[in-house]
Amino acid sequence: MEIFQLRAGEDFIRLGQVLKATGMAESGAEAKEVIQEGIVSVNGEIETRRGRKLHRGDIVSYDGKELEIG
Repeated sequence: MEIFQLRAGEDFIRLGQVLKATGMAESGAEAKEVIQEGIVSVNGEIETRRGRKLHRGDIVSYDGKELEIG
């Protein structure tokens, strides 16, 4: 499992941003599309809001990959 570190002083990152920043999605448009299709999960539950705030300890799953927010 990969870990995505929040920057110092950040409490959260939005789901669409983390997919793009980690390369799980090639663009913001692709991130929006896969999230709306219901194929991205956060902490084991399908998430369809690209603006969902992710905090330390949250786990994002998409396309056979898992990512923990650190």
